[in-house]
Amino acid sequence: MPSATPPLPQTQLALVAQGPGKVAIQRDVAIPSLQPDMVLVKTSAVAINPADAKMLDYSAAPGTIIGYDFAGTVVALGDAVSPERFSVGDRVAGLVHGMNKLIPDVGAFSEYVGACADLLLKIPDSMSFEEGATLGTGVATASMGLFSELGVPASLDQLRSGEPASPEQLDEREIVLVAGGATATGTRAIQLLKKAGLRPIATSSPANFDLCLRFGAEKVFDYRSPNCAEDIKAYTRNELTYTLDCVSQADTTKLCYSAMGRAGGRYVSLEPFRDAIAQTRSLTVKPSWVMVLTIFGRKVALDGEYGREANPEDRRFGAEAFAAVQALLDRGLIQTHPIKSLTGGWEGVLDGVDKIRSQAQSGCKLTYVV
Repeated sequence: MPSATPPLPQTQLALVAQGPGKVAIQRDVAIPSLQPDMVLVKTSAVAINPADAKMLDYSAAPGTIIGYDFAGTVVALGDAVSPERFSVGDRVAGLVHGMNKLIPDVGAFSEYVGACADLLLKIPDSMSFEEGATLGTGVATASMGLFSELGVPASLDQLRSGEPASPEQLDEREIVLVAGGATATGTRAIQLLKKAGLRPIATSSPANFDLCLRFGAEKVFDYRSPNCAEDIKAYTRNELTYTLDCVSQADTTKLCYSAMGRAGGRYVSLEPFRDAIAQTRSLTVKPSWVMVLTIFGRKVALDGEYGREANPEDRRFGAEAFAAVQALLDRGLIQTHPIKSLTGGWEGVLDGVDKIRSQAQSGCKLTYVV
């Protein structure tokens, strides 16, 4: 039987999808069913992602709990969770697949979250729950985008070692472009690339250059400059091979394609890319996009190109990636994305989902103590 102390309530407060674009606070929602591989977390803080609003607006699943990113305290362990990995009382952060019609009782925007233990991070006492809440989706998306989908020339073992290239090694290491370096996934990607011994460069607005440099970017380029692509080509000697697009709009796809070297390479976005742009270099650049929800190894029950069949290999990869990041976190080598802490509790979270629709966040992530 799962261990738990003190006794848990039977119901909880949660933000539940009502229909397209509509969500409401409900106070009689069942506590998540604790599966053997899961940890039950009492939520202390949540972070808002653009996907929270996008999924609600375009793929609403009425009756499901919404939300992806959370942090809190472990209150129960599933039978298969090793007590050497987690204990009741641990401070943790992670992500879940919110608004999942196949598992409607799991979502981050609830008093209790049922999280996969191998996709969870134990956070240090020096890190606030709000800061921790920025980690989950960023770690999952950046690690899958870089080390699985993009196939950068570095392993998760190299990431775990956390040893940046020395000045003598720099010329031998691959440069990787992170477009949208000031986004929450962008800063995480920059940091993971740096820790894996590669050479991250980034695009952002000049106001966020320092942020990208602080996370480990070797060089940052102004994406609004008409010479941005040419400047990147000059810096990379027309040999840029790997690009992760964390903005994933038509203009960033075009910028990335223009910046890549004469021999081409790999381009990965976080949303479906524009095929018309991809066709401009179809012989030299191989494009794809990462659907982060496959990291749970389960079927992604969404329509069209967002839907995926279950892929246990992605779950295995995710577990290894989170273990590598945990090793860095334990040694104080992971910093969190800047936060914009807002008030209002769960009512504030409702407002935050509205805000993210019209106010794209760059350089910070919206968080709420709940």
